[in-house]
Amino acid sequence: MVEELFSSENQIVNIILIAIGLLLFMSLAIVLFFYFSRKKIIKTELEKAALEIEYQKELLQNTIVTQEEERKRIAQDLHDAISSKLNVVSLNANFLTESDITASEANKIGESIHKVTSTVLENSRRIAHDLLPPTLEKFGLQAAVEELCEEIAETQKFQLEVAINYTQNLLSSTSELHLFRILQELFNNTIKHSEATKIKVTLLTEEKMVSLHYSDNGKGFELSKARNAKGLGMSGIENRAILMNAVCDIQSSPGNGIQVTIASPAYHEN
Repeated sequence: MVEELFSSENQIVNIILIAIGLLLFMSLAIVLFFYFSRKKIIKTELEKAALEIEYQKELLQNTIVTQEEERKRIAQDLHDAISSKLNVVSLNANFLTESDITASEANKIGESIHKVTSTVLENSRRIAHDLLPPTLEKFGLQAAVEELCEEIAETQKFQLEVAINYTQNLLSSTSELHLFRILQELFNNTIKHSEATKIKVTLLTEEKMVSLHYSDNGKGFELSKARNAKGLGMSGIENRAILMNAVCDIQSSPGNGIQVTIASPAYHEN
């Protein structure tokens, strides 16, 4: 009986020890599982953060490039449209100071100065209009888009179809400017590169969204190459869309023109 009792007790002890061993093993397995899972989660989060930082750097770089290109364009406009003509005015003004100049010569020089200064004033107004369109600032996006479309229609180079229904102040003034600049860039691309004959522009407010749809029937292009090509401004358009928290969809292929949709959430500016 005593031997059986001891044998029974040993079995119980062995069972307890095995159970404890299993519990320890399971605990260790759980700890290791959570440790490696947490490590993997942290690694994934770090990779996502690194990708986000890289994306932001690329966006900033593209924005800076766009700004520099815009500055160069403005500087070139100022030089071509104003500085060179003011040099002519200065030269003619020097002729007026000569003692032996006749009245007839003075009148001709005065007429030349008047003509050049009128041109300079017109060019300076155009450059100022490009920098900050007064219609946009005074009357809002719809009026500015209508005016821009009228200017394109007056060239009589395109069959222009326009539909505009925008509720004022649904976008912030900054987003309105971005959207206006996007439309300007699209028009410029069509005029300079597309060989199109038809353009369609639609600006609509749709269920708390403001949507700009633009298309032409031009020769189109390969979108992947266009993003890196100078002059087309595709990256600038996409950057402006990102800055206004909008979805940008650009579709184009050789022989099929271009179709662009910019969809931005509507909100009232605080």
